[in-house]
Amino acid sequence: MGEYNIGIKDMPLAMRPREKMMAKGERSLSEEELLAIILGMGTKNLSALDLAKYLLVKYRGLRNLREVSLNELISEHGVGPAKAVAIKAAFELGRRAALSCNQKEVVKSPEDVKNIVMEEMRYFDREHFRVLYLDRKNGIIFMEDISVGGLNSAVVHPREVFKNAVKMSAAAVILVHNHPSGDPFPSREDIEITQRLIEAGRILGIEVLDHIIIGDNRYCSLKAEHFI
Repeated sequence: MGEYNIGIKDMPLAMRPREKMMAKGERSLSEEELLAIILGMGTKNLSALDLAKYLLVKYRGLRNLREVSLNELISEHGVGPAKAVAIKAAFELGRRAALSCNQKEVVKSPEDVKNIVMEEMRYFDREHFRVLYLDRKNGIIFMEDISVGGLNSAVVHPREVFKNAVKMSAAAVILVHNHPSGDPFPSREDIEITQRLIEAGRILGIEVLDHIIIGDNRYCSLKAEHFI
């Protein structure tokens, strides 16, 4: 018995990714359906949906696919330069959207911080240490990565954390870093670094409000969990 190769055009309208998005919105789509829309078309033997599924399985999800180089994507059968560029452009747009603070956002809770950084930081395969600089009303003045480390740690010095805080007259900071393992539970080193930064901030008159650790769609607030 031969194989059945079902293209997207052979699917009922309600199952086609583009039509599904138009009817129900982008949040109703799976990751492979969203990627299929970016790919546009598949190959002779694979639909765009099948190609999207293949890429997500091969690279073990969006977290790793995001880090694949342009040349690696181009070399994938059925992808090529145009589709590879589209994929990388989509990831870059997501990154820039996550970093955008053109309208000053006000942080009222750890959940607010999670909503700002999660969709970018959950996919990093190295530890990134980020600082949110806040005004007296907890509005975000600026946000920057001050250190990128290895798989398990990022070296952080108080000087780097508070240098721009002083320049920008920030009233407070919130520390954020990710755990590439996906588990946001703080290590002993995380707690020790946080305590050192709290002490440094106290000397400068700049309060460290919290330290948020980002995992894979999970997070931990050291303040909420009473580690600080």
